[in-house]
Formats: sequence, C-alpha cells, structure tokens
Amino acid sequence: MTGPDRPAKVLLVDDRRDNLLALEASLQGLPVQTVSADSGEDALKRLLVDDFALILLDAQMPTMDGFETARHIKRREKTRHMPIIFLTAADRDSHLALRGYAAGAVDYLTKPFDPWVLRAKVSVFVELWTMTQQLAASTELIRSRDADLRHAGVAVDEATALLKGALAADGELGREQVEKAIAALTKARAKI
Repeated sequence: MTGPDRPAKVLLVDDRRDNLLALEASLQGLPVQTVSADSGEDALKRLLVDDFALILLDAQMPTMDGFETARHIKRREKTRHMPIIFLTAADRDSHLALRGYAAGAVDYLTKPFDPWVLRAKVSVFVELWTMTQQLAASTELIRSRDADLRHAGVAVDEATALLKGALAADGELGREQVEKAIAALTKARAKI
C-alpha cells in the first residue's frame, strides 16, 4: 500500500499524443503525477503495477475502445474501485454517455473540454483519494496500537498471576516471582 504523503497518480488514456499533451497541460500545477497510456491495452498494463486516484479515458480508440477498457478495469479486484471519467468528441452519438456510465464511469466530458472544469473534477477525486489513503494509514495505526494493547494486557495478566503466587510462596521463590512480575509489567508498560 502507498503512503498518504505520496502524490496521487492520474492515468491518462488516449490514442492521440496531442490529446495526452493537452490533458497533461490542463493538469499542470495540481498535486498529481500523470501517467500516459496510448491504448486500452497499455492502460491495463499500467494498472497492473500502479495505483491511480483517477483514470481519464478516451471513449473512442482503435482496437480496444474506452468502454471495453473500462469493463476490464471494473472486472479486476485491484482496480474496480478506481473512478473513471470518459472523454469523447462532442459530435459523437449522445448514447455514448449512457454507455460510459454503464461501463462504470463516474463522469463524462466532451472534447473540447474546459480545462478548468477538468481540473475541478480531478481535484475532487484526488482529494477523495488522499482522504482514503489517510484513513487507511490511520486504520493501520489503530490496528497496530490495538495489538500492542492486547499484548500489554496479556503481560499484565501474567504479572498478576505471578504476584498472587508470590503472596502464597515463601522466601526465594516469592522473590523470583515478584521479579518476574516486575519484568512483565515493565514490558507491558513499554507497549502502552
């Protein structure tokens, strides 16, 4: 898992290099790291090795279009939670938006898009990703702390049993049990 201090990655998928450059330029200055893919197949390969806060996916591409790519993304356990915003030319069929939502998109933008609208939408998803990363880190810290407290509880129980035994024992045996109890309590205290 990645740390909350790492910048969010946004996957840009378009078969046209000029569109990828326009997307990168639109997102400059945001706290994101962009990763470009020039096909659906390339995007799926990149998703095998990286975690992304958001995917900006061109709907119309040769070989594997955006809709098929999205279906593959949503089928994988590791990637099904990643939000997808579809991008397509404005003069295309109006049913493409419905196909995009059916394939798992969270939003749909037509080209040419307003860079400020795109930036605003990306910012929202990056903020959600960042909060999710922070929540996961906090949850892990709480789990670790809970395990430490459980171990400390076991040590306190052992020390209590040793002290009770020391009360019933005589001389050297009682002193050894008290020393073991003190060591167990000291160990438990270090975990708290």
